[in-house]
Amino acid sequence: MATPEPRVATPTEAVPDSPIPGISRPVFVLSLVSFLTDISSEMIYPLVPLFLTSVLGAPLAAVGLIEGVAESTASVLKTVSGWLSDRLGMRKPLVVAGYALSGLAKPLMAAAYVWPAALGVRFLDRAGKGIRTAPRDAIIADATPERHRGRAFGFHRGMDTAGAVIGPAIGLGLLALLDQDFRLVFLIAGLPALGGVALLWVLPERRPIAASADIPARVPLRELGRPFFVFLAVMLVFAVGNSSDAFLILRSKDLGLSNTATVGAYVLYNTIYALGSAPAGVASDRLGARPVITAGLGVFALVYLGFGLASGGALVWPLFAVYGVYMALTDGVAKALISNVVPARERATAIGIYTGATGAMILLSSVLAGALWDLIDPSAPFLLGGVTALAALVLLVALLPRDAGVRRNGI
Repeated sequence: MATPEPRVATPTEAVPDSPIPGISRPVFVLSLVSFLTDISSEMIYPLVPLFLTSVLGAPLAAVGLIEGVAESTASVLKTVSGWLSDRLGMRKPLVVAGYALSGLAKPLMAAAYVWPAALGVRFLDRAGKGIRTAPRDAIIADATPERHRGRAFGFHRGMDTAGAVIGPAIGLGLLALLDQDFRLVFLIAGLPALGGVALLWVLPERRPIAASADIPARVPLRELGRPFFVFLAVMLVFAVGNSSDAFLILRSKDLGLSNTATVGAYVLYNTIYALGSAPAGVASDRLGARPVITAGLGVFALVYLGFGLASGGALVWPLFAVYGVYMALTDGVAKALISNVVPARERATAIGIYTGATGAMILLSSVLAGALWDLIDPSAPFLLGGVTALAALVLLVALLPRDAGVRRNGI
């Protein structure tokens, strides 16, 4: 008796609806999980540098080392976990493991009494992010028809970023309420993340990809196709000038803003990003992903040239607001494009390669930005970012077909 060929379940038969029209139940659940997780992460993120320097007495070089190691870890593991998800034919176990690792790591920061211990905690937290990202994004793609993937990724990114808006306010409020007790804030911050892990148990368990025996042990680069690699190459050119957002914060301080005003501008950025992600996803479904991402690169160039040419703090808040528009136009839409141009069973691999490679490049670009800041001028990293964004925009229009990501039939 012949063994049935493994097949991909169509989104309409695979998943029930969620309370949001056009958003499947897996996308809705994962969006809620990301919302809770980002509340937890952003309760801690703006406090960690202060904790390291004022409580643990860490030098600034150690702060940079901790963040560099953390982001490098996430970048490498995103690629590995994406391939592993496709190789094993599973998504949910890796997603649960990644969120659980991050959720458990966050309160451990309260037990750090020397900065190397804090390095270990950040390593575990970012390792969790690296493990979960590609399989999670592949679930979103697997559970959504091609014509609605921009909407689905936009909704997810919007919920994620809504958590990033709420988290810093809760963290700073608790710090003031608890008389600057960083450790107690870290313990409390673990609760939303662990709540998100518990919510994952209602995520439908499916095997949307071929069995592992049908997937080669090597990363199937040839199967990912030319459009994927064109897009990846263009975004790596862009990433040369897309340094860490920490430099935007430092530039705001350099232009004369207070700590409170700088944090306020950062919250404004996240608010615009959260509000714009879903509409940007809908626009990509209707117009195609390439025009939306092209517009995002143009907006980024405007923002970075603005930060580079600014001579005072008056433009900082408007520039941060426009920066939120850039993120809304590109973050979720890029993953929707990738999901549509690669074979279904290689989605996690492709997303892992993309997020890993661009993440690693951003680490390198941040080192370059620091050198340009110190050796030339604080405006230099932003002028470089504006130029590389414009170069990437031209390359994207010239090399990637306008209908890339909307030509593949089915899911």
